[in-house]
Amino acid sequence: MNRPDNTHHMNAGFETDKDSDLYIQMDLSDDPEFQEVVKKAEVAIEQCIYPQRIYQGSSGSYFVKSIDGKTIGVFKPKDEEPYGQLNPKWTKWMHKLCCPCCFGRSCLVPNQGYLSEAGASVVDQKLLLNIVPKTKIVKLASETFNYNAIDRAKAMTKKNLLQKVPAVGKRFHRIGLPPKVGSFQLFVTGYKDADFWLRRFDNESLPQSTAQTFQHLFEKLVVLDYIIRNTDRGNDNWLIKYEQASTRTHSGEEAEWSLVENPEISVAAIDNGLAFPCKHPDEWRAYPYHWAWLPQAKVPFSAEIKDLVLPQLSDMNFVQDLCDDLYELFKTDKGFDRHTFDKQMAVVRGQILNLTQALKDDKSPVQLVQMPVVTVERNKAGQGRIRTDSDTFTQTFAHRAPFFSWC
Repeated sequence: MNRPDNTHHMNAGFETDKDSDLYIQMDLSDDPEFQEVVKKAEVAIEQCIYPQRIYQGSSGSYFVKSIDGKTIGVFKPKDEEPYGQLNPKWTKWMHKLCCPCCFGRSCLVPNQGYLSEAGASVVDQKLLLNIVPKTKIVKLASETFNYNAIDRAKAMTKKNLLQKVPAVGKRFHRIGLPPKVGSFQLFVTGYKDADFWLRRFDNESLPQSTAQTFQHLFEKLVVLDYIIRNTDRGNDNWLIKYEQASTRTHSGEEAEWSLVENPEISVAAIDNGLAFPCKHPDEWRAYPYHWAWLPQAKVPFSAEIKDLVLPQLSDMNFVQDLCDDLYELFKTDKGFDRHTFDKQMAVVRGQILNLTQALKDDKSPVQLVQMPVVTVERNKAGQGRIRTDSDTFTQTFAHRAPFFSWC
């Protein structure tokens, strides 16, 4: 945001920006800690400490900083997504121009990656997985974002008028560049790409207790990715934090003794923007879960993960409540289409159905991804948050396989 006197605050509720398209502004008042981080970002931008573009990846995404220059979040604007109008990465522009027949992922809703990022956070919190850094939808404006020439010219004109003719400039609804809607994810420190640590673990065995902890965290990642049907989970877009064993010295009455503590390990599931498809991949590529090739994927699901998620996923009221929470999020997009959303939720329900059965049958993640894919559609008469005995669901198995089903 530019200035506190002429821009909307994050907790303003439902608002309309006169100079931009209509968006439903997310209310952050129920999460004071997250709201405080966003305010720190706004203050930093006002002091010309601008977000820094991340040059990796195919979209325009930014490290957001606090006033002391510390990275506090990652902001991904909707219009700078891989196929957005203002994507600053020329490779995707060339892709769209030169190879339109292979453009995009037909199973995904275009330009809804920012909703997918926030939706993954909703699923993560709903199931108490706690592996996705908290992510919500906000609006931010910054000189470093990619704007078209018209928006920059309008902002400059308004600024000049405010300086030269204050009486006229004060009548403008907003001074400065228009805020962009996008996903804001809290930044996690001390983590590295999973690929880095997985290669190390191949040569350096983990202590048994640490290995068990990692297995449990890995299973949480599997649960998340399978439910949201993540089409872009490689070993370079989830993170591991591994803190080496330390020695703690204690002093007793007779002598000093040392206690060697086990290494601590944590997992962060980032880059969830290519999930929540409206159908299972059935054309060119299969978009597999790359964690299925890891040795941890061959181990049957543990009792801990079953106790954590199976009671909830077996409850149709819980599943419907999850879909309704996602509806409240997805409907904030100005291009929201209820029919398309219903198809997305049919995929989610189908994934939950398979996952629930796999957990009950003591299957492993590898066996889970080998199960026939299914969609579960809810009948129109059963709309609402509470499931009734009259609700009916239709299961449909996918029979069409992608051409490149091995990649």
